[in-house]
Parts: sequence; C-alpha cells; structure tokens
Amino acid sequence: MKTYEGRRKGHVISVTVDSYPLNPRLDLRNHSPTGFEWGYGGSGPAQLAIAILADCIGEQLALLHYQEFKRLVVAAFAHERWTLTEVEIREAISSADKHPTPP
Repeated sequence: MKTYEGRRKGHVISVTVDSYPLNPRLDLRNHSPTGFEWGYGGSGPAQLAIAILADCIGEQLALLHYQEFKRLVVAAFAHERWTLTEVEIREAISSADKHPTPP
C-alpha cells in the first residue's frame, strides 16, 4: 500500500510517495509548473491532486476525478504536514462517485 506525504518547512514544500519524490505529471495537465501546494483550491493544489491520482489510480481516472479530489481532499490538508494512504485515496474517489457535486 502506497503512502503519500507532504511537508512544508518555511517556503520549501516536499511531496513523496513511499519516501520518493512524487512526479508532478505536468504532461497530463500543467496547472502549476512552479510546484505543488495544498490547503486551498488553486492551481498548485490542482497539480498535487492530479499527480497523486495519476500515481495511485492511473492517468485516465486521474483526469476524470482530480478537480473533485482537489476540492474534497487536497484543499483540506493541514498547512505544515499531511499523510494520505492509497486506501484513503480510493475511499475518497468512491465517496465522490456516490455523492457527486451538483453542477
């Protein structure tokens, strides 16, 4: 089971998956070429959401779900540090599918 972790030390942000740097997947969507962010609903959090989902559930599903995942999960991450497991990611996607956000 994969574990994703984000840490902020001053202005330096690091995001890892199983202790290795997470690929930002700018090839899928280039929301934030300057890097990841979290704790709100902007472009840096969108890049983080698509990167996490592409790594965890694959590119196609990531493209379908990353905006909702950003809104429900990434925007709620604590400022300094967060941890997320593969199981929690899959549960969040499943829950969003069962309770979609109205247009």
